[in-house]
Amino acid sequence: MSLPRGVVMPTASQAPRRLVQDCSAVLDHQTPAGLCGCCGALRPRYKRLVDNIFPEDPEDGLVKANMEKLTFFALSAPEKLDRIAAYLSDRLTRELNRHRYGYVCIAMEALEQLLMACHCQSINLLVESFLNMVRKLLEADKPNLQILGTNSFVKFANIEEDTPSYHRSYDVFVSRFSEMCLSNYEDPDIRTKIRVSGIWGLQGVVRKTVDDELQVDIWESRHMDQIVPALLVNLHTHSSGSPVEQTEVCFRELLGRAAYGHINNAIRPVLMHLDSHGLWEGRSFAVRCFQIIMYSIQSQHSHLVIQQLLGHLDAHSRSPASVRAGIVEVLSEAAVIEATGSVGPTVLEVFNTLLRQLRQSVDYQLTGYYDNSGSLRTTATEEKTLQDAVIKTIGSFANTLPVYQRSEVMLFIMGKIPVPGIYPALGSPNTGFEGSRMIQVMLLKSLLQVSERYESGNMLTALPSSFLEPLLSFTLMEDPEIRLLVLSILTSLIDRQHNSSSFRPVSIVSDISKLKVNVDKCSRQDNLFMRKHAQRLYRHIYLACKEENSGRSHYEALFTLLAVLSVELANEEVVVDLIRLVLALQDLAMSNQESLTVFNRCAVHAIAAAFLNLLSKLATLPAFSQHVTQVIESRQKDASYLLPEDIFIDKPRLPECVLQVEDGLLFVRLKISEVLTGSYNAECLNTPYTPQLADEDRLVKKKSLGDVVSLQMDMDPQYSPDTQQKSPTEQITFETLKNTIEDRASVEEERRRMEVVERFQTAPFEEIAAHCGARVSLLQSKLDQVFDMIARPPPSPSGNSSPRSTPLYEMKFPDLCVY
Repeated sequence: MSLPRGVVMPTASQAPRRLVQDCSAVLDHQTPAGLCGCCGALRPRYKRLVDNIFPEDPEDGLVKANMEKLTFFALSAPEKLDRIAAYLSDRLTRELNRHRYGYVCIAMEALEQLLMACHCQSINLLVESFLNMVRKLLEADKPNLQILGTNSFVKFANIEEDTPSYHRSYDVFVSRFSEMCLSNYEDPDIRTKIRVSGIWGLQGVVRKTVDDELQVDIWESRHMDQIVPALLVNLHTHSSGSPVEQTEVCFRELLGRAAYGHINNAIRPVLMHLDSHGLWEGRSFAVRCFQIIMYSIQSQHSHLVIQQLLGHLDAHSRSPASVRAGIVEVLSEAAVIEATGSVGPTVLEVFNTLLRQLRQSVDYQLTGYYDNSGSLRTTATEEKTLQDAVIKTIGSFANTLPVYQRSEVMLFIMGKIPVPGIYPALGSPNTGFEGSRMIQVMLLKSLLQVSERYESGNMLTALPSSFLEPLLSFTLMEDPEIRLLVLSILTSLIDRQHNSSSFRPVSIVSDISKLKVNVDKCSRQDNLFMRKHAQRLYRHIYLACKEENSGRSHYEALFTLLAVLSVELANEEVVVDLIRLVLALQDLAMSNQESLTVFNRCAVHAIAAAFLNLLSKLATLPAFSQHVTQVIESRQKDASYLLPEDIFIDKPRLPECVLQVEDGLLFVRLKISEVLTGSYNAECLNTPYTPQLADEDRLVKKKSLGDVVSLQMDMDPQYSPDTQQKSPTEQITFETLKNTIEDRASVEEERRRMEVVERFQTAPFEEIAAHCGARVSLLQSKLDQVFDMIARPPPSPSGNSSPRSTPLYEMKFPDLCVY
């Protein structure tokens, strides 16, 4: 029998070794070179094609010509794909168990090429075997095999599938890739490669599952609790060669694909990771994490992140101040990034949470403990840092809101400020009056943060009565810090052109153009605002100058407020009122009845000089400016301590003896009235300014006309029933009677209005409803009388009354006539 060409018979000494190799090749489904090939011919064709792609030496790599034959066969007979993939998987398992890693790489490469070449309709036949092969590589203990399996999975993840896929599970891959992200391999270079592979693997899992409803829900807590911490560990690593950039790319893609219902599951592991590793106190990493989050998620979902942070802040109410301050700082940074107006549906709840944190911090600062048991101590410095962070955060949140919501926020904060006698139960009972005072200061600082960025063209909207009245009431409090905050808030709300910085420091300006002041024409709404609230503003400015404990900053704030009023809301009437107010302040500083210090009196004189100088330059009246300049020059020569340059400095130059101001150093009302005649209402200017009583004061102090007359008669020493009544010194004219009647009518109207307000505030609902129902019944009865008179016919001349006709509104019409 002749042997096939090319086959060499082994010698006797080589026969045993050759037999072992042939048996091994048969078991491996390979046709040996020295066998006749009858066994190989009986095997299926797809197995022979698969076997032929493996070379004798694995270093030669995949046999490309045989691989092309296998690909052509797979495309021609797609029903064989599952068998081809299963056989390749068996080969890979066998080679892996025998540690023949070269053939393992060839098997993986062959299946990758088949995946790329197959159409989408038939790819499902390969996927199960492919994922099985990748799983075995990832479970191997060799880093190179893990990286090889990850690279193959990433290529598979980038393939877009059009057909639905069933019976796939990626749970093992999520766990394995997360473990690779946390690898602690000894060699740093290999460790970095493993971690980078794990990150890319997680990114591939997200891409493959996030848009496929038939696959496992990657947003479930059990998956997010593995993926997110694995990414954060690599994001926080600062060692050389760490995969920070790759981690950030993967983290951003993960968050960018999160829908509305997935945000909470994605954010919760971040908060838990920061808690468990104590990363709130460092702040920089926590801020960086949430910057990535806020920039990556869809803008309409950003308020969900804010709500998560607020809830987490409430959960840490009993944590150290450094932890709470870290969370608040993250909130502040997140609010800056957040889209305008998307704080969410519970806008006021955001500010309510922050204000509650302020109140708790004040309690902790005064008691020295941040727990109920009194075992965990805190310091005033730590709590002060937290309070500053909360106030900054309130301002950051307010800046993201539209104008109308900022007005609501300011009213909301104003309603939270404790007023002595009205909100006695605010704060902890252990803090007492000092706690209420500190809360007032903190809330006013928060209000200042909101008002500094508030811009509104209508002053009636910016300062409604419900906000202005309680705000001005704080200017009369003894605490100088509270008064200063109120003046700053008023200035920031009125200063729409941002001119307040031009008026600091207070000085005598010779050229108004150097200030670069933006002056806008006073609108109709501004005129209405000043008619309604001007006297109240003037009154509180006047009373604020009477406070003994006012310092340099208070008088500078008062001058800035006066200057802003003259620029923003000045018309002819306002200018005259401001001049009257300043002259009244000058008289106040000269009065001996007030217990003001020398500094207070000099500061008031300095404010009057600086403001009248500014007003004369703005009004462009040479005669008025000349008089003001003469007085200022006289003060510069003889009494420089009456000017702002010498009084508003660190060491004021006060007079050594008792303050005596000569007439030549004062602004004269008559001269100012003369120079303003023709341009302004000089008659009104001649009337000295007296503070107008507030509404509540007027209601208390005003009496009825009879009470006033009887009181005057009782107190008149010349009046006696036994003596003859003398003629009064003042004649009663028509004008005095008219004024008396008008005053009586205004008192009656005010009393009636207060009765109505009191009824609606205190009366039960049934009484109010009955009262309104009685008015409706009365109106209905009057209407019935009118209708009855219209329907009754006129009397007949004969005296016989005709039968009463039916009114039109009582007639019954057929249904066909009604439409």
